Amino acid sequence: MKKEKKIIQVTERVPLIKGIPLSIQHTFAMFSASVLVPYIFGINPAIALLMNGIGTLLFILITNGKAPAYLGSSFAFISPALIVIADKNLGYRYALGGFVVVGVLMCLIAIIIKFVGTKWIDAILPPAAMGPVVALIGLELAGSAAQTGGIMSADGTPINDPKATAVFLITLLLAIFGGVLYRGFAAAIAILIAIIVGYCAALVTGLVDFSQVAEASIFALPNFQTPLWSMQAIIIIIPATLVVVSEHIGHQVVTSEIIGTDLLKDPGLHKSLFADGFSTALSGVCGACPTTTYGENIGVMAITKVYSVWVIGGAAVFSIALSFIGKASALISTIPGPVMGGVSFLLYGMIGASGIRLMVDAKIDYSKARNLALTSVVFVVGLSGISINLGSSQLRGMSLAALTGMLLGLVFYILDKLHLTNDYEGKISTNEKDVL
Repeated sequence: MKKEKKIIQVTERVPLIKGIPLSIQHTFAMFSASVLVPYIFGINPAIALLMNGIGTLLFILITNGKAPAYLGSSFAFISPALIVIADKNLGYRYALGGFVVVGVLMCLIAIIIKFVGTKWIDAILPPAAMGPVVALIGLELAGSAAQTGGIMSADGTPINDPKATAVFLITLLLAIFGGVLYRGFAAAIAILIAIIVGYCAALVTGLVDFSQVAEASIFALPNFQTPLWSMQAIIIIIPATLVVVSEHIGHQVVTSEIIGTDLLKDPGLHKSLFADGFSTALSGVCGACPTTTYGENIGVMAITKVYSVWVIGGAAVFSIALSFIGKASALISTIPGPVMGGVSFLLYGMIGASGIRLMVDAKIDYSKARNLALTSVVFVVGLSGISINLGSSQLRGMSLAALTGMLLGLVFYILDKLHLTNDYEGKISTNEKDVL
């Protein structure tokens, strides 16, 4: 019997009979977070699912099928958008105008990067800083996984719910040991199997509520809205650009580590960032939420070793289909928190581990003061909970840590050019040595 490949590469096509469950696995991974944003904004999630799917397909097309990424609803815009929505003189349609502007701005940044290149990233955000930034993408989400799983409240106190805890643990343990013990194709859909078994356990314990399925219509058309324009709304929302750009770079770096290809070079950061920005602008034009690459789907790739853009594209098609089938999307939304929390617990941890792997692979010398300082400060800034207000947006967590790392890296770069440092790590990367 022929042994199946352990890794399914980015451009590799997957037989339909295997590709469907692999794509559904990605759809489940993104679903709960992606529909949460439109719920918070008070709009029909169907339009978000539609534009997420279209945005993902456009992303794959623009990046020449070389960058596996699923685009889901972005959380970075929640705070500023809610301020615009709450203003009696504005409202959600004015927030859409801000989304479009941010998307266009991201496209402009991508065009600039096309001409100036990405060597500046290696110079001002070396592995000693990039590693902890990538790790923070997963680590700062760890608390939300525990809250989603129903084992911890928002204020950090434990929730003593035996049923939720049991379902959470069943799902988590299946996800952990499935990837280790399963053979062949089962290993590739370990997350999907964990979700299905966890869902069955939730059914037995009475944690599943089917009321929304009964209320949902069989077919439904997404609710399109056109944006309105207000300089006030744009000024409120535009600072989120820094957050999503930092997030995009971090996600591309961690995906590069997972698949073993430098996506910042091929297809290039300019293409992936342009695709992300174009998707965000298009979503704003159509009345949906801004989009961003999703950590949940990156985690699925890390665990299953299935990197195929065909599988990601299949998930996008499923998302588009769900936007028109009310019963189906409502059924998926019945997956209880303990199930998604159990899966997310592992997915977010895998992203965090990828950042540590980046530091290990880079062979960073921590006897050098600059490397120790970079890693230490980035981790502390990201995990301390401190924040900086930019208008009505807020920089915190990974985004603030990335900015801090870049500023420190820039300072060290200038000091190196002035020959004022005595411990420059010349082995950081080939690109950085070219810059210096």
